[in-house]
Amino acid sequence: MPIWALLIAIIAIPVAFIIGLYNGLIKKRNRVKEAWADIDVQLKRRFDLIPNLIETVKGYVSHERETLESVTTARTAIMNAGSREAREAGENMLSDALKSLFAVSEAYPDLKASQNFVELQRELSDTENKIQAARRFYNSTVLEFNNSIQMVPANLIAGMLGFKAETFFKVEVEAERGVPNVQF
Repeated sequence: MPIWALLIAIIAIPVAFIIGLYNGLIKKRNRVKEAWADIDVQLKRRFDLIPNLIETVKGYVSHERETLESVTTARTAIMNAGSREAREAGENMLSDALKSLFAVSEAYPDLKASQNFVELQRELSDTENKIQAARRFYNSTVLEFNNSIQMVPANLIAGMLGFKAETFFKVEVEAERGVPNVQF
C-alpha cells in the first residue's frame, strides 16, 4: 500500500466520522424544532377555539367575569410571549384558567346543556389531548438530542460546532395537581 493512500485514509476516516456526526446532530436538532412546531399548531387550534368558548359562556354566566378575564389574560400572555420560557408560563396559566372555566360551567345547567358549549368543550378537550401528545413528543426529541450532544464521542465535537442543549417543556406541577378554585 503506497504511503499516500495510507495518509488519505488517515485523514478521510476522521473527516467522514465528523461529517456523519455533524449531520446526525443537525437531523436531531431539526427534529426538536419540528416537535416545537407541532406544539405551535395545536396551540393555534386552541387559541382559535377560546374566543368562541368565551362568547358562548358569557351569555350564561355574566357574573363570572373574573374567570372569563383570566382565560383572556392567559391567552394574551401567550400571544405576547417573547421566549419559550414565557410561552411555557403562559400555557400553564391558560390551562389553569380553562380548568376553572369548565368547573364554573358545572354550576350552570343551561350552559352545560347548550349544544354549542358542549361541542366547544369537546373540541377543546380533544385539542388539549393533542397538545399533551405534542409536548411528550417534543420532550422525547429534546431528550434524544441532549443525549446525543452530551455523550462521548459527540460531546467532544458538539461544543466546538455550537450545539447547545435544548430545554424540556415543563408544566407547573403544583398548578396541574391542584383543584381549581371556584367561588360563587
